Amino acid sequence: MPMNEKTLKTIPRSIWALGFVSLLMDTSSELIHSLLPLFMVTTLGTSVTAVGIVEGIAEATALIVKIFSGTLSDYLGKRKLLTIIGYGLAAITKPLFPLANSLTTVLAARFIDRIGKGIRGAPRDALIGDLAPPEIRGACFGLRQSLDTIGAFSGPALAVLLMIVLSGNIHAVLWIATIPAFLSIAVLIFGVKEPKKQKTATSRPPLHLKDVRQMSTAYWSLVIISALFSLARFSEAFLVLKAQDIGLSMTFAPLIMVVMNIAYALSAYPAGKISDKYDRKAVLLAGIGLLAAADLILAISTNLWTLSAGVILWGLHMGFTQGSMAAMVTDTAQSHLRGTAYGIFNLASGLSLLVSSILAGILWDTFTPSATFLAGAVLAGIVFMCLSYVIKNGSPNQGV
Repeated sequence: MPMNEKTLKTIPRSIWALGFVSLLMDTSSELIHSLLPLFMVTTLGTSVTAVGIVEGIAEATALIVKIFSGTLSDYLGKRKLLTIIGYGLAAITKPLFPLANSLTTVLAARFIDRIGKGIRGAPRDALIGDLAPPEIRGACFGLRQSLDTIGAFSGPALAVLLMIVLSGNIHAVLWIATIPAFLSIAVLIFGVKEPKKQKTATSRPPLHLKDVRQMSTAYWSLVIISALFSLARFSEAFLVLKAQDIGLSMTFAPLIMVVMNIAYALSAYPAGKISDKYDRKAVLLAGIGLLAAADLILAISTNLWTLSAGVILWGLHMGFTQGSMAAMVTDTAQSHLRGTAYGIFNLASGLSLLVSSILAGILWDTFTPSATFLAGAVLAGIVFMCLSYVIKNGSPNQGV
């Protein structure tokens, strides 16, 4: 039996279920979000800076909320409950998007939706950390990320198909997007079983500030690297806007997200396995290099072929970095503080992502789209050099 198949068979069923929950919710979310940037710019008449602000606030909100949900999941010892609340909140806000008729409504819907993502993110990742056997931890995170990303490219693909079939009726398309969101809740409730140890009152540890201060140097180094990395990785909404900039219509511009997410999905699981066998730091370093290359190509792109090349590299960088960093948090944090560790990690990333998306929009409006991507390439290069400097310290798979 091939090693790949052996590994897949040893991954717990609840992790598979969490992967399919992510797949369904991301199908819904990305179907909506692949159309939103162009809808805001062309229909509502907003500036690209406003798009950057909306996207920055939305994504930063999701990451910042994770610190509270992660800590709460450590205290309660009930990660599944918080995961259900987070996914449920995201599902019930999906109808707000087709009902939106102003930028304020779009911002409110995006904000509430991302609060749901923030509530579920850290408890879900900590739950995977609780469920995953240590020897295949990277593969477990990579599998969940791959299934999540299948939903991420299925959503934009459905957006294009439905826009064609429904003759550009964007409101009808957005209503259809609510269906997979509610299906994901059913899979989560009936398909995921939490480890019994998380349900016992005696396993509930008291949380003190001194516990956070006692987290390892490797963990705090990872937090710093992630924050710097997030400054270089602004919202994917700018990829869709770049597609429109070179001439793709609103109907077909979401295809660029399909291309990006296919590259992401195909690389996330293999990258996770490689990080288990060799060194997560090296995989992360490769991903940062891919981001720098993607930004450089996107900066000079003037046609569909060069745009596609840059977008593919962007997707590969996501596959190499997201699962690896998630696994590295588990590697470097104490098990009873795992939810808190993910929360702090995502707080730092969220604040950086807010700044980067706003700056990306300002550079776009003030100068050119190329300026946005060139700035991203420079920042990615700085992060690459920083990680290269510290990569010799520590042992493989033990953070930075």
